[in-house]
Amino acid sequence: MNAEEARQVDTALRRLGVPGVVAPEDPDNPAGEWRVYDTADPTTRKDTTANALVAVVAKFRDANPEPTRRGPTRGFIIPPEED
Repeated sequence: MNAEEARQVDTALRRLGVPGVVAPEDPDNPAGEWRVYDTADPTTRKDTTANALVAVVAKFRDANPEPTRRGPTRGFIIPPEED
């Protein structure tokens, strides 16, 4: 993700209460790729991007555990022929 996407991800993580620090992979190159880490310290941090994604999906799944519709939602209604 780039810097703008990282800002949006950081906002979403905070709103959902998912832990993580969004920072560039290379601290000297903020124009490069960004990831989610467990801490801001570039020397000791661990990449937790995948875990953050799973946590976000789980938050949405918890918010709506049972879908209201199952199966196809498209179809045709053929009116009866009039005599």
